[in-house]
Amino acid sequence: MSPLLDVQGLEAGYGRIAVLFGINLTVNTGEVVALLGANGAGKTTTLRAISGLIEAKAGTIQFEDQRINGMPAERIARLGLTQIPEGRGVFPSLQVEETLRLAASVLPKSEIPAALERAYSLFPVLAERRTQAVGSLSGGQRQMMALSRAVIVPPKLLMLDEPSQGLAPVVCDELFAVIGSLAHEGVAILIVEQFVSRALELAQRAYVLTKGEVSFDGTAAELAADEDFVAGSYLGHVDEETLEAAIADEASIELPRLDPERTPLVADVPAEVRAALEQLAMERGVAPEALVAELVAREVGER
Repeated sequence: MSPLLDVQGLEAGYGRIAVLFGINLTVNTGEVVALLGANGAGKTTTLRAISGLIEAKAGTIQFEDQRINGMPAERIARLGLTQIPEGRGVFPSLQVEETLRLAASVLPKSEIPAALERAYSLFPVLAERRTQAVGSLSGGQRQMMALSRAVIVPPKLLMLDEPSQGLAPVVCDELFAVIGSLAHEGVAILIVEQFVSRALELAQRAYVLTKGEVSFDGTAAELAADEDFVAGSYLGHVDEETLEAAIADEASIELPRLDPERTPLVADVPAEVRAALEQLAMERGVAPEALVAELVAREVGER
């Protein structure tokens, strides 16, 4: 039986800065796989390449035996491959229920109420705050929001990038309990996580990246038995001189200057999402363009 996700020889990076050098990685249906490694090892780049947010420069990425290299990220997501990025990726000005309804807009209208109730059942605190702006939630609640939004249309593979980052231990416990429940429901999970022991408790298999290459590929139990690794040696270090030289070289490339007042920003928005944005704009009494501009401005302001 073929893996749900099959990555072979993946090379990727940013501009002329290479980050990944021939990554091989698989995730089977219903399996939890941990992707671990030092800061700067290429974990986030791997997830971004798989989900189509950056281009794969070489290698193949197959999802359900379908090659997804070069597909737009939105089309990949529609296949059932969902990523929750580091930083949560939610619009702070939208209310909790507005955010969930927007995510559920791809479903038939008759299925949306049940989808919302399922999302609220995962994290009841969100039901209590359904009319509250996402930006006013605590860090833990915003991560709950991001997870609920990602699974409101059940994915086949959920990729999580540092879900526990900056969160209190009690909130991490709640998040990992829900992630575990999703795995028991048959959702395959590829997780990047700074707390190695927690990730290995959840996962069946694990990969470790070292400077853009796979240095370990085996069972989670085998890696968990390596006390030095679990104790913190995975943090490693980044070769700062090499990285700084590459960035300086990249910065020396002259790019054409764009006039922001004359250069339009064009985005390919799915019809369902466009309709949901138009409905939300109508409810707020503003033009759809003004609503999108407000959401983007507030999102940028939060970073």
